[in-house]
Amino acid sequence: MLNYDTFTLNKDFKRLYGRGKCLVFPSVVVYYQKNRLGYCRIGITAGKKIGCAVKRNRAKRVIRAAFHRLLPILSGGYDFVFVARVRTASVKSTEVFRSLKKGLAKEGILAGHEKNNDMGN
Repeated sequence: MLNYDTFTLNKDFKRLYGRGKCLVFPSVVVYYQKNRLGYCRIGITAGKKIGCAVKRNRAKRVIRAAFHRLLPILSGGYDFVFVARVRTASVKSTEVFRSLKKGLAKEGILAGHEKNNDMGN
């Protein structure tokens, strides 16, 4: 699966904030929900707390680059909202990719990874 779509409407973001599941990482917060489309849709947001426009745009670029690396190993269609945190503007996309890969694999969203409910036993 190598194609995805973006959404920019406020109602799509609010739907995921309200009904989606949430994963929190040091550099990014992810809200996600399964969709029936067969492909992924993403929305990226970076508030003014991140910094000036240059820092907000860099944070969004870092998240987008990490998602591009994650896209080939995603299973099924999901809607994602990525919320940048203050730390996002100062890290590399590989760090964001590693944390997303680890967290999404634990949730069973990545292809070849089953959701692991046993506490490491």
